[in-house]
Amino acid sequence: MAGAIIENMSTRKLCIVGAILLVFQVLAFLVGGLIAPSPTTAVPYVAIKCIDVRKNHHKNKWFMPWGPNQCEKIRDLDEAMIRQIEANDIVFSVHMPLPNKEMSPWFQFMLYILHMDIAFKTDNQIKENAEVTLDVSLAYRDVMGGPWEEMARATETRKLKCTFGAPKTPEHEGKFYDCDVLPFMEIGTVAHKYYLINIRLPVNEKKGINVGIGEIKDIRLVGIHQNGGFTKVWFAMKTFLTPSIVIIMIWYWRRITLMTRPPVLLEKVIFALGISMTFINIPVEWFSIGFDWTWMLLFGDIRQGIFYAMLLSFWIIFCGEHMMDQNQRNHFSAYWKQVGPIAVGSFCLFVFDMCERGVQLKNPFYSIWATDVGTELAMAFIIVAGICLCLYFLLLCFMVFQVFRNISGKQSSLPAMSKARRLHYEGLIFRFKFLMLITLACAAMTVIFFIVSQVTEGHWKWGEFTVQVNSAFFTGIYGMWNLYVFALMFLYAPSHKNYGDDQSNGDLRVNSGEELQLTTTITHVDGPTEVYKLARKEAQE
Repeated sequence: MAGAIIENMSTRKLCIVGAILLVFQVLAFLVGGLIAPSPTTAVPYVAIKCIDVRKNHHKNKWFMPWGPNQCEKIRDLDEAMIRQIEANDIVFSVHMPLPNKEMSPWFQFMLYILHMDIAFKTDNQIKENAEVTLDVSLAYRDVMGGPWEEMARATETRKLKCTFGAPKTPEHEGKFYDCDVLPFMEIGTVAHKYYLINIRLPVNEKKGINVGIGEIKDIRLVGIHQNGGFTKVWFAMKTFLTPSIVIIMIWYWRRITLMTRPPVLLEKVIFALGISMTFINIPVEWFSIGFDWTWMLLFGDIRQGIFYAMLLSFWIIFCGEHMMDQNQRNHFSAYWKQVGPIAVGSFCLFVFDMCERGVQLKNPFYSIWATDVGTELAMAFIIVAGICLCLYFLLLCFMVFQVFRNISGKQSSLPAMSKARRLHYEGLIFRFKFLMLITLACAAMTVIFFIVSQVTEGHWKWGEFTVQVNSAFFTGIYGMWNLYVFALMFLYAPSHKNYGDDQSNGDLRVNSGEELQLTTTITHVDGPTEVYKLARKEAQE
């Protein structure tokens, strides 16, 4: 009777915890949807065509598109031909931000894509596999009117992928090609107020540089940066969640160290998952407001990669440790076949990220997709990672199927048990199914909100309120995985409740010093738990 009361109280507590976590989950979505603005802003720029008529083009000279020291400009290339200005003397200049505005460290990063307006001419068509060579330079300053300081300079090539939607006849001259946008620049910090980009298109017919690329009329850039308001909300969430996870981690590990046995594998993995979540939560981004840390984007990718690798490993070990008929458990080496694809896939994505954003720490104009070799290398890493991910999910689905089949077989033995013991084992099975349901719900919500954020306009009108869908996706999913880790450590923390000697004519048959755990695989000083003994006995029979 006492066991039944205890199990009913445990189930009631579980429902209360679930309700509290659901409330926090709703709040996480509301914070992003109603308080934060959209995560990013896209600003279009049109490059101004400046003239550099000096015999030796000075690379230290910067051409401003507007302002008191603006360059000498031309309206279009027709004017350049009339004035006999060569292509090598034209500099395309872009100032960020637009006039009367300033950049801010709260923008966190700058991503720029490039688009060229190329007109069709019968005597100057875009040849097959055409490449455009860009001589680009980037400068910054913090005082309007002050001197420009060089930040980066490089010569880059980009492949032109253009189509022409009309017959290539003289009557269609002047119409524009439909060209794909080109990756241009990415910087992981916005430490200065003003930036200036100068772009040259050097022409060398002997070397075939910028020959057969059509007649370029204009160069357009689209700058994407994080919204300052969203950054503040994001930092606030990180600052709030960090101590929350740290506190539950300390409490969880303290409960484990108070046991008379060493920690088991599942407990270690849950604790490692908490550490990886804390690694993501620590708001080191606050320092990016005062320091020029261009490596923050790469650092953020590494943190996320560690967490997701740990999360995928946990799901495998969680299922494996609940297979009651499995002989080899509580050893990480028993899961090398399942964890192997995670390690290989994570390594491939890490190498890919280092080849892209790692190089951009020195050259922000670099893109691994700009060359055939780089594209093939990047695709190879992505394909291998994708194959590993598919293999992992096949193994995971098979293990989940095995666990549920195992549990269904054990449930047939429950009616023969006494009431108290049956309630205890039913509670263990219920908790496992409850956590599996929560896991599936978290994964489904992540996928659903990602799809919704991609297909919607970014916000919904709901009466007088505007719901920012993309912001709700980021804050809601981020809060959800924090709550998931929190719930894991709370539910799987060892219990120190003793059930005393034999009660109700031996209903429980648990030694006075034995502790009942949520997991079915914990081994005590006195031996395995009752549910583990039962499973092994049936497996042998």
